[in-house]
Amino acid sequence: MSELSIRYRRADAKARGNEPWWHPVEGTGRDQVRALQDQKLREQMAYLQERSAFYQRKYQAAGIAFSDIRSVDDLAGVPFTVKQELRDSLAEAPPYGLHQAADLADIVQMQASSGTTGNPSYVALTESDAEMWQDLTARTLFSCGVRPGDLVLHGFGMGKGFVGGLPVFQAIQYMGAIDIPVGADGGVDRLLRAADDLRPRCVVGAPNFLIHVAEMAPEVLGKPASELGVERVVVGGEPGGGIPAIRNHLQEIWGAKCCELLGGTDLAVAYWGECDDQSGMHDICGDHIIVELLDPETDAVLAWEKGARGELIYTAIGRQASPLVRFRSGDHVEVLDTDCACGRTGPKIRCFGRTDDMLIVRGVNVFPSAIQDLVLAMQPQTNGVMRVLADFEGHTTQGNLKVLVERGPGRDAADDDALQASVEQHLRNALAFKAAVTIVPTDRFEKPGVQKVALTLRETPDFLSA
Repeated sequence: MSELSIRYRRADAKARGNEPWWHPVEGTGRDQVRALQDQKLREQMAYLQERSAFYQRKYQAAGIAFSDIRSVDDLAGVPFTVKQELRDSLAEAPPYGLHQAADLADIVQMQASSGTTGNPSYVALTESDAEMWQDLTARTLFSCGVRPGDLVLHGFGMGKGFVGGLPVFQAIQYMGAIDIPVGADGGVDRLLRAADDLRPRCVVGAPNFLIHVAEMAPEVLGKPASELGVERVVVGGEPGGGIPAIRNHLQEIWGAKCCELLGGTDLAVAYWGECDDQSGMHDICGDHIIVELLDPETDAVLAWEKGARGELIYTAIGRQASPLVRFRSGDHVEVLDTDCACGRTGPKIRCFGRTDDMLIVRGVNVFPSAIQDLVLAMQPQTNGVMRVLADFEGHTTQGNLKVLVERGPGRDAADDDALQASVEQHLRNALAFKAAVTIVPTDRFEKPGVQKVALTLRETPDFLSA
């Protein structure tokens, strides 16, 4: 019998447990990384010129020659790729769109975006692409504290083709750890009982959902989650892991250290990862993805400097099946630093919101996650749960923004007027907009589950309209 070619685990995975990082590029100087990017970018442009009908058409219309794009600096003159273009491409040439640049026979896997802002985007992977996804995700998990040999309780959704499911499972397996594949869709009870039975060292999932899981432990198991032996909580999929109040609550309720990761289906699973320093997520993908920081007001490229704020723009290098150039991610970030005690050389960021979520209130840009951050900091007067009620067309309003805030457990409803005024004042002082706050009883909003927590409502909840 011939030896199987498929490999579930990287051959040297076990030996990497004591390394400072998963891949040497994480500690490589930025000039060296840039030189590698320039070389791979030229190779990618030659590949797209031959294989991509999408970019052939796009660049012909823009009057751009592929051969003109020879370095990262040249990207500044290249038009962006936006989500709607990908939707149109998928509709014109299903199943993977005009931007499919590999033969169908070479595609071994597909995934889908969550579809929270429209129809899902279907992404194709060749064998090379799939292994790249696994390696990048392994880097982020390793930076967040997962190690070969660990048992890892899977708290992201396992269904519907989302990257938090099978691809995260594959990456955990690839790096020599063992995934406990319950998933958020398996339910809180099953997750907690698996944690109690198997005592995993790590748990991965969305931050709000993992808070909910831990809060249910006394009811389901008769013991707090902090007694389950978890040492690492790795979160992603939504803002939260970098918000001090959420991070502190996660660490306290699980009795574990919490780090976050960031990614997106259109490029890979995860390619930003936080280290033990807990001071922002490192860019650890430079050999496969070029990242630019864009000023969303002027579309100018910003330098990676501490304190800079902008939108992340991505270009895949070495990607075969669904490559993208200058893709506008919609993720808005702040650069927290450009060096770190861990030795990783990529800049560190915190994501504070997404373009899709942003509301404009009398000319002021407001991210619901920023409102959540302030409401969380007002515990125990609140319980940290809030929703924005955007009952207007589009994303712009000239009125006061309606914000629904749950009062803290055991708080007297007679104090609601004072709490309302306090929340409104905090929001005005910190975020420079006027809010119309309504205090609602504790536990009125649905608890987090498989789907990401939607902080913005478009219709008035039944309990208010009744």
